[in-house]
Amino acid sequence: MKKNNNLLKGRLAGAGLVAVVAAAAGTYFLYGAKNAAKNRKKVKAWSLKAKGEILEKLENLSEINEEIYHKIVKEVSEKYQAIASIDKKDVEEFTKELKSHWSSIKKEIAAFHKAKSKK
Repeated sequence: MKKNNNLLKGRLAGAGLVAVVAAAAGTYFLYGAKNAAKNRKKVKAWSLKAKGEILEKLENLSEINEEIYHKIVKEVSEKYQAIASIDKKDVEEFTKELKSHWSSIKKEIAAFHKAKSKK
């Protein structure tokens, strides 16, 4: 019984971490970037949908690191690259920008672990 409780606690902590990462990524996409106000004005419908898909994939993970984050961004971006009505350069910029957010997301993960260890 005790082993099951520890397993459950571990899964809940992992779920909490993923929620923190997803929230941080979502916030940074629209508010934390250097040109956030300008970016919000330029946001296109496809990019919002793509970001939503990325966040959904992140929320379903039990663990996240830079490699996993970049892989998810790449997978979703490739889907939008294949759509003829979307400018390929826009998708490339979108991908580059999202991948550059990893350092901010990593800080959120560190803060989460620090807060968790204090408990």
